[in-house]
Amino acid sequence: MTRAIVHMDLDTFFVSCERLINSQLEGIPLIIGGGDRGVVASCSYEARRFGVRSAMPIQMAMKLCPDAKIIKGDMELYSQLSHDVTQVIQEKAPVMEKASIDEFYLDITGMDKFHGSYKWTNELAQSVIKATGLPISFSLSVNKTVSKIATGEGKPKGNLEIPEGNVQTFLNPLSIQKIPMVGAVTFQLLSRIGVRKIQTLSEMPPEVLQQMIGKNGLDIWKKANGIDHTPVEPYSERKSISTEHTFSQDTIDITMLKSILVGMVEKLAFQLRSEQWLTSTVVVKIRYANFDTETKQCKIAYTSADHILNKNVNDLFDKVYQRRMRIRLIGIRFSGLVRGTYQIDLFEDTQEMLSLYAAMDKMKTRYGFDAVMRCAGASFKPNNKDEILKRIK
Repeated sequence: MTRAIVHMDLDTFFVSCERLINSQLEGIPLIIGGGDRGVVASCSYEARRFGVRSAMPIQMAMKLCPDAKIIKGDMELYSQLSHDVTQVIQEKAPVMEKASIDEFYLDITGMDKFHGSYKWTNELAQSVIKATGLPISFSLSVNKTVSKIATGEGKPKGNLEIPEGNVQTFLNPLSIQKIPMVGAVTFQLLSRIGVRKIQTLSEMPPEVLQQMIGKNGLDIWKKANGIDHTPVEPYSERKSISTEHTFSQDTIDITMLKSILVGMVEKLAFQLRSEQWLTSTVVVKIRYANFDTETKQCKIAYTSADHILNKNVNDLFDKVYQRRMRIRLIGIRFSGLVRGTYQIDLFEDTQEMLSLYAAMDKMKTRYGFDAVMRCAGASFKPNNKDEILKRIK
């Protein structure tokens, strides 16, 4: 049976959320982002006409579009509205994957026999708009890659359906930059040998791409040929990732405890980013010397950034540790996970911070987690004697 995969994407999501609560923002160039040294988290189509793009430094964006209105952004609002949209889709879709705060994949294979896949998806999109007031675009095709590319090509005018027989015809004239996994470095590398269109890329021998790009070469070649067997992974709020540290001797050394917590957060946050997860719930656990166990948790805006998670973990530890007894075990759990790559808080952090995280993650990936660490977390050095729980469940 031919697969029917839908990609749904909330249009300029942060901008749409702001306009939902303030109608005076309609029709004007709007930029969501941080201060003078921050970066653009999102921008309206009116601002895009001037060349403004996400992740662009705010100062550059203002030079391109000096009349734009800048709003710092409200991640709590965005997270809540994302949750509202998720509920509407999850109630109706047979299989839904939440790919990020503002995009979803649905597997509606076989729906044609009963309703008509495109008609059903269009009705679902209208339900989202009616229930939340947020605009949403979608595309329907045979796999995730083609559907995602088609959604981007259809914005903001309309929704696309790319049947199996039209996949290559649709992909061929597009830039290779439209392919997920093709970043700026890969694009520049392929451009040097004249490969700029998907058709040219699809006709290359896959072995050549592997030699040029490495292990991702074959995957990129498959995507250029409309091949993607990646399943839609059912979304669940119950997934979590956690780690615990048991001390060989019970301790009351607060400075050392907080240092270890920093290291634990750094390790889990790196794992979140590596596996493209974002967390919305932070839990801190302590076990006293008499084995009494207590936990505290808090809801946060979706993130995978160490410095944001560290602040919440530190605050929770101060709240949960009230008995001034010796501690036997400390633990951290991040739950309410969704897929996503909004790696740090674009509303607070600078371009330098974005670059720093990227550089640190690259070093950790290549040389190991402890190749580079925050000084404050240096006390955390997991070994075979530690009870380290690294799981997603």
